[in-house]
Amino acid sequence: MQQIQDQAPPSMVKDSRMVEADEEKLIKKELAALKEQVSTPTTSLKQMRECLVRLIYCEMLGYEASFGYIHAIKLAQQGSLMEKRVGYLAVSLFLNESHELLLLLVNTVLKDLQSTNLLEVCMALTVASQLFPPDMIPAVLPLVEEKLQHSKEIIRRKAVLALYKFYLLAPNQVQHIHDKFRKALCDRDPGVMAASLHIYLLLIKENPGGYKDLTSSFVTILKQVVGGKLAVDFNYHSVPAPWLQIQLLRILRLLGKDDQITSELMYDILDESLRRAEINHNITYAILFECIQTVYTIHPKVDLLEKAAKCNGKFILSPKNNLKYLGLKALSYVIQQDMNLVLQHQMTIIECLDHPDPIIKRETLELLYRITNAQNVAVIVQKMLDYLRQSKDEYITISLVGKVAELAEKYAPTNEWFIQTMNAVFSVGGDMIPADIPNNFLRLLAEGFDDEVEDKQLRLYAVNSYLALLEKNNIHYPQRFLQVMSWVLGEYSYLKTEAKAEDIIQSLHYLLGKCSASLETKAWIFSAITKLFRLTLNVKVLPEVLQNYGNSMDSCLRQCSFELKQLVEDKEIMNTVLPLDESCNDIVVDASLSFLDGFVADALGHGAAPYKPHHQRQEERLSQEKVLNFEPYGLSFATSPQISSVTGRQSPTGLSFNSEISCNSTEAGLKDSDSLKLDGVKKVWGKEGYLRKKKESKEETVASPNSESDVTADFTSTAEKTAGLSAEEQEKKLLASSLFVGLGSNNLVSLMGKNQSTTQKFRRKSKIVEGQNSYERTMSTQKAIAPPLAQIPNLMDNVLESCNPFQESKAMLLRKTASDSAEVPTEEPAQESDEAWNSSNNLKTIRAVPSASKESISGLFADGNFDIVQPGNCNSALVAHEPNSSLSPGLPVEFAEHSHSKFELVCANENIALFSCKVWKEDCLLIVLFFTNRSSIEVTNATVNFALTDELQACESTDFPFPLVESLATVKCQLCLQMMKPCARVLLTGHVTYHLETSQQTQEEFALALFLTDFIRPLKLTTEEFGHLWLSLSNDVKQNLSFTSDSPEALTVALRTLQQELKLHIVDIIGAEGIVACQLLPSTSCLLHCRFHAGILSVWLRSGCCVLPDCLLYECQKVIQKL
Repeated sequence: MQQIQDQAPPSMVKDSRMVEADEEKLIKKELAALKEQVSTPTTSLKQMRECLVRLIYCEMLGYEASFGYIHAIKLAQQGSLMEKRVGYLAVSLFLNESHELLLLLVNTVLKDLQSTNLLEVCMALTVASQLFPPDMIPAVLPLVEEKLQHSKEIIRRKAVLALYKFYLLAPNQVQHIHDKFRKALCDRDPGVMAASLHIYLLLIKENPGGYKDLTSSFVTILKQVVGGKLAVDFNYHSVPAPWLQIQLLRILRLLGKDDQITSELMYDILDESLRRAEINHNITYAILFECIQTVYTIHPKVDLLEKAAKCNGKFILSPKNNLKYLGLKALSYVIQQDMNLVLQHQMTIIECLDHPDPIIKRETLELLYRITNAQNVAVIVQKMLDYLRQSKDEYITISLVGKVAELAEKYAPTNEWFIQTMNAVFSVGGDMIPADIPNNFLRLLAEGFDDEVEDKQLRLYAVNSYLALLEKNNIHYPQRFLQVMSWVLGEYSYLKTEAKAEDIIQSLHYLLGKCSASLETKAWIFSAITKLFRLTLNVKVLPEVLQNYGNSMDSCLRQCSFELKQLVEDKEIMNTVLPLDESCNDIVVDASLSFLDGFVADALGHGAAPYKPHHQRQEERLSQEKVLNFEPYGLSFATSPQISSVTGRQSPTGLSFNSEISCNSTEAGLKDSDSLKLDGVKKVWGKEGYLRKKKESKEETVASPNSESDVTADFTSTAEKTAGLSAEEQEKKLLASSLFVGLGSNNLVSLMGKNQSTTQKFRRKSKIVEGQNSYERTMSTQKAIAPPLAQIPNLMDNVLESCNPFQESKAMLLRKTASDSAEVPTEEPAQESDEAWNSSNNLKTIRAVPSASKESISGLFADGNFDIVQPGNCNSALVAHEPNSSLSPGLPVEFAEHSHSKFELVCANENIALFSCKVWKEDCLLIVLFFTNRSSIEVTNATVNFALTDELQACESTDFPFPLVESLATVKCQLCLQMMKPCARVLLTGHVTYHLETSQQTQEEFALALFLTDFIRPLKLTTEEFGHLWLSLSNDVKQNLSFTSDSPEALTVALRTLQQELKLHIVDIIGAEGIVACQLLPSTSCLLHCRFHAGILSVWLRSGCCVLPDCLLYECQKVIQKL
């Protein structure tokens, strides 16, 4: 900004500073003069440059100067280097990603990217990374890729940063160049290497297992950074490249989590980092904090844990608030490994509860939340509620009320305490409380627990509590609290036999008349009143209720009033519609609306038009209406083979592949893109905290106090020990004994995020299936059966390579021989050997290898060069349960005509085994699951249950019971699936339960990986039908794909390969253009328009679904890469 002020007219800057009251008048006068000057044809480029500097200053002061936007673009397109620089600067400040004038800048950026002037290339890369939206990325992506091989470091670094921005905006468009990211990691310039770490941090967060072979490379880089091998220019306050260290520590933390082999590679460098990071500056504190997090996240090592704990102790005991906050934050990681460290600092934690800084106080409560168990829950919850009553921050309130509700449900000592705590949550949280908290509370009351007597006592206490609250006058309750009270009284007032239903109705009617109640709350109260009328024959209050709300302006209350009148008049219908204590029973819903079949038949018989789906009506409207054609004219090919566009020659469908820019044709395609996309995201958090499966440690037991007398005795004994201390110290000691009870080394530790061996107070009935952590348990089960393969996939390896659905021969034998059918498909580790990278071949692409080597190479940054260690090969055999040949599963005869996969072992133990087989039918993906009884006794009451995600839909029930499975026998079940939401990969999880004569019920988890190509089918269309359908689809994506061959048959070869690999239908090929069609089951169409020129295959995809084109483009990229 100082530079802009320096270049702005001195009088203008001086006046705007000194006469602030007349600023608006002065700026408007200046803008009028500038508008007149830039519009003058005789204005020189130098004068235009000065005018734009003034316009930038006016815009920074908050005044609009939109008339100068087009002149900024023109200045960036022409003039000398200085004018171009000011033009690009103005464009980057004036425009945003969605500005319509940005389209005029594309050709300028393309031209400058091909310039021989380094500064022009740098400016073009900067503007492309700052301004270009996802639909413009394909236009510049090939040229940005080329710049990764540029001779100048600054160009390579800016290219990597541009690709990083592209990955943030549109990951699918840069997935095909992940191998080039590895090339940037081994660049000889440290700046380029550091820039690539940003991309790797994102990639490893999404898929840590795919990059474990690079662990030794990251460790070697960190070793030489810590050792001071970088140039002095990278130092900050004598600390070598601190931000680079922080980035590498975060990457290592992700790679070493729950992996002992990978963690062992990091121990030495983490020890060195802790030793070298002396606490003398803020930046070293940041490095120490990242080291502590890493040490306590990876597989533990005792020596490192002790050193990290010592460093964290200095943080906690520091008088500086920032360091104390870091210490408390790090303790949340420390307690996962060593609980005694919390006990060492318990008095400091007590003092932090009363700290004047609210952030430290909040972080202390977060720490207490993580160490809560059944013995200290009452004290910790009370501290949280006290903090909530003082806090006015909405975010803190929402966060803490959720934690209090979770702790109350998990560790409640008594029913009374639980109800009182939840009442406090509803009162303190007010209307800011999330809707899921009262909903979960009501669901818990409705579903009950394993003990019916306990259920009744809890519900009765809730009724008594809410009746007592309603008797209090002049008290305002939050809306959600009123809704909870009305629902509980409506459902369970019958449990309080001494209370009259008429009195409860009268109390609710009084609430209904309060003006403070919202319409939604009034609907809840009216529903409760309706339920209470089933308990009484006295309807004296009914006329008053109907009179007040029968003519209400609110349609919902008016309808409730009408329903109440009808139900009271017919008790039989009321008892049927509103039975007692049936709130948690499933309601049978006729989704097909079959009860309307007669009405529909009569209407059709009287000449009514049949129903047409929305997409069919849209197609008919588009074909009938005469509208303007907004398709752009065709463009001639660019002279550069890297930027190939398409000539104006029409394709077989009358369409021309005219634009390099990927965008949606209509705004309708943008509606779904605004929603949060969670495809492929694992569900790793749930009610119990982090759901990952851990190795079970030796069980320890502790005697938790079950009565108030035991707790009182503990407090008494503690008070006697502290009698000689001051009153304030005694109070802190007593509070510490209450907060940290049960956390000693000899006691059972109950942590949030770890398996709880303490019996949960409110454990829901077994009929409620919580399936959030089924995948994690399945993965742990499979690891117990077979150790992981030595071969680790490289980058974004084609996960479909080993299971492409249509590469299996249709002539697969129905019944294999014993040895073949018992074979479990395994992946052989690669036998490739990679040479270590050195400065002579620094542009050689690193190839992925199975596992990391422990070798270390010195001199990574010697002479300014990077030496990246190539991990060595490590072969290990897959150990799995080999099925008995006599129990080999066989595919049924009716599926022999369809393509199908090999049999895959998905779950096994000493008693049973589960095999799966995919059958790719025309209308669905059929999963055939074989249940094999390996034991010598019968298996009874076996059930296979599939848990479907939102992306999948089953054509029938997902539960398959097997009452009896004889010894050494195999039974099967089959599940028909369709994909409702496109995604590249989705997990189909499930579990199997069974009984043996000599044991109780046993449950095993399993998971099957399904891919987009499992659900792709050819869509057979004519050229004319293709053209009509193309116009009706609104979501499109375009991409240029590099092709190794330039022969005339290259397009045909590419389309035939896509047809074979992805099962597409080639509609027509004419010259250098081809059109292809497919559909995603059940009925989502996707069309491809391909054009080949100068080694570039231009692909244009269109679909009615906004996600499918990106997913299918990714599959096409992987197929073309193989060619």
